[in-house]
Amino acid sequence: MGFIERLERNIAKLQKKIEKEEMKIAQLEAKCDSKKITKAEYNIKKKRHDDQIHAWSSRIRVLQGGIVREKQHIEEKVEEKEKKKEEKEKKKEKKEKKEKKEKEEEPEEESEEATEEEETQK
Repeated sequence: MGFIERLERNIAKLQKKIEKEEMKIAQLEAKCDSKKITKAEYNIKKKRHDDQIHAWSSRIRVLQGGIVREKQHIEEKVEEKEKKKEEKEKKKEKKEKKEKKEKEEEPEEESEEATEEEETQK
């Protein structure tokens, strides 16, 4: 589970960065509204922040996909273990049945040998 936890931590970090960038955009908008910066300057800086947010958002999606793949991989491993366990149990049952049949056949052979010995003694 360490890998999944690490991915989740990275996602949380990126989400915090996105929130900070959105705060910066809000501050820029406030500066623009108060006429401290021009609209053109605001658009240039906003575009830079938006690009950063977009990059981090796509990175979050990639990490979420990694989490999904890892969970599927873990599920597949569990299924394979269960399948192997079932196969092992089936083989064990077949072996027990085979041994049981052999044990049943052995007394019959002994009784045949016993009757043959009785006939030769007569």
